[in-house]
Amino acid sequence: MAIRYDRPVSSAARSSRLIGAFSLVLALAVMIAHRFGGLATPYLVLLLIVAAGCALLAAMLAAIGLRSLWMTGAEGGLAALAALIYAAFPLALGAYATERYMTLPDIYDVSTDPVSAPDWLSPPHSDQIWLKRNVQVTPEDREKQLTAYPELTGRRYEGALDRVLEAVRKVAKMSGMTITESSGDTEPGRDPEDRPVKPQPGDDAVADAPDIIPVPTPRPYDDDVAKLIRGVNGVTLQGTTRTLILGLRFDFIIRLREEAETTFVDIRVASRYGQHDLGFSAAIAGDYLKALDAELLGIAGG
Repeated sequence: MAIRYDRPVSSAARSSRLIGAFSLVLALAVMIAHRFGGLATPYLVLLLIVAAGCALLAAMLAAIGLRSLWMTGAEGGLAALAALIYAAFPLALGAYATERYMTLPDIYDVSTDPVSAPDWLSPPHSDQIWLKRNVQVTPEDREKQLTAYPELTGRRYEGALDRVLEAVRKVAKMSGMTITESSGDTEPGRDPEDRPVKPQPGDDAVADAPDIIPVPTPRPYDDDVAKLIRGVNGVTLQGTTRTLILGLRFDFIIRLREEAETTFVDIRVASRYGQHDLGFSAAIAGDYLKALDAELLGIAGG
């Protein structure tokens, strides 16, 4: 008489597969809804935390199922393996966000000029819902930025402002950054010989003379008058951008100042939600400046 052995079934393994599949579907659905739909970022963060929690639970149940398979030969090995595959993406996403949250400073606003950051033309405002943050950027926040991102500095280019401005706009468009507002003169401080002249009829001796003789002035100090002077002799561009995969929204402002025969470029980037930007603001600013350096290769200065 043949003896038939009935293998036990691991309920944990079967449950892990269902929970793992749910976590993956939830993570992908909310990412798509946020990137291409109208899902607000705070809800995206909340639902991704839920997805990561479900993925962690699925991985734990899968481990129990694999242990049962090893110890008693219980059925459920394939279900546990499927659960681990499903849970891999939400777990990896959660681990990545946690690592950056723990290792990077809790700031949401970075600037290449931490002492006198460019002022917003229109201060960004978004309903934080449950992602609360400090409204004002404090000097302590700027100190954290300097410690975490010492390489994030402005750029000086040997060239007229209008030439650099053209490159700034071009690189912004290539980087997927949308400029929504601007202020300032596009051709301030131009050399007299570069300006179009109005020759006087019958007077060849003064045909090439400029209409306005520029008066050289020293570099202004950082006070209200200096800000006014720089505003006249510079251009400010403000806009928005989004990250490629998650579609997180960031605001940026680019300030160009013409100083002597050079143009100095500063950029400020801020996330719209939460106190912690996970390092995305600095990455956006750094990538933009690298692309601008490449566009203006050969005229960058210290």
